[in-house]
Amino acid sequence: MKRKFGVDISYSVAWRGRECAYDNLRLGTPEQSYKLLPGYLHMLMDTNPGINNAVQEVFPQAFHGICMYHLLNNLKTKFRNKTKELEQHYIRTAKTYNLQDFHVLFYTLSSAVPGVKEYLEAVGLHRWTRSHAPSRRYNIMTTNISESLNAVLVKVRELPITTLVNEIRLLCQKWFHERRTKAAGCTTMMSKDVEMKLEGRKDRAQAMGVICADQYTFDVVDGDRNYCVDMALWTCTCRKFQLDQLPCDHVLAVVRKTPYEAYDLCSLYYTREFWHETYRGVINPIPHISSWTTPQQISEFELQPPDVRTVAGRRRKRRLPSMGEELPTPKCSRCKERGHNRATCQNPIALHPTDEAGCSGSNLPTHQPIHPSDQHSTPQL
Repeated sequence: MKRKFGVDISYSVAWRGRECAYDNLRLGTPEQSYKLLPGYLHMLMDTNPGINNAVQEVFPQAFHGICMYHLLNNLKTKFRNKTKELEQHYIRTAKTYNLQDFHVLFYTLSSAVPGVKEYLEAVGLHRWTRSHAPSRRYNIMTTNISESLNAVLVKVRELPITTLVNEIRLLCQKWFHERRTKAAGCTTMMSKDVEMKLEGRKDRAQAMGVICADQYTFDVVDGDRNYCVDMALWTCTCRKFQLDQLPCDHVLAVVRKTPYEAYDLCSLYYTREFWHETYRGVINPIPHISSWTTPQQISEFELQPPDVRTVAGRRRKRRLPSMGEELPTPKCSRCKERGHNRATCQNPIALHPTDEAGCSGSNLPTHQPIHPSDQHSTPQL
């Protein structure tokens, strides 16, 4: 402040001025924002009445699993000397569909990492494996979606609570419109990702043999293994057909030899119509606070922010890493080495780069030798 504006003030005064300016930019203090939150939530439910019904219908029956990636990090921390074996066997064990394959892979993992069997069984096999989950996990094996949302909200998290909730509503409003427009432009029977997945499975199914047992039962030969497909029950012994609700390689091999249609065997949730129906609802905007109409009991209700002690120093902006999570190391822009940044770099830097022979100034222009006949020549003007 003194160098730039010529004002000599103490650090505490400068900090209080900064916080006052932040409050003005944020349109209020945290206390004022929490006081507005009940009225804002009432208007949110009033303008979007379907939210309350969705929460009551969906979330009580939702299955809560464990992120495969975070559990792996916990295992790496607990079994530090077996990191390579964990990475080699754990992912395959968690992702497998077939129960018999799971037992084989789980035995291999337990043999390679002593003690991990008891640890994972205590966690609960149904919480981290696809094969034992009580409901279909499809491809949701991690919490990447929440990590992506945290990255989008990294800046607005510093705003007051009501402003933060409104920013989340605006993001959802924007995303719903974009996805609704994208779904309306789809011209295939299934969504684009499902169409690509089916094409890949059809290519692999061409190399499989199909032996018919009766009208609905088929034996599919896939390399050195056989799989039983029951078209009446919509099942395959690999269990991909049941758990993903999408024809697996073996079912598509049967489709290639029979009058069945692949699209008829896909779940309706993969179709273009359901994709568009998912984002058919519109997230309505909320009017300005001056036009809010809230009941008296909500207007008189005062919600206070959490009673937390403000610690000294600069506030943390990055989240705390999970146990076992490996964060990327910084790279110095001065010496190009990792482990520090330019401000803390203490490595000496050569004035001129050296060539392979060790001679400095290899990048400097070199003088060509002068031919004897040219020593007394007159320069051309």
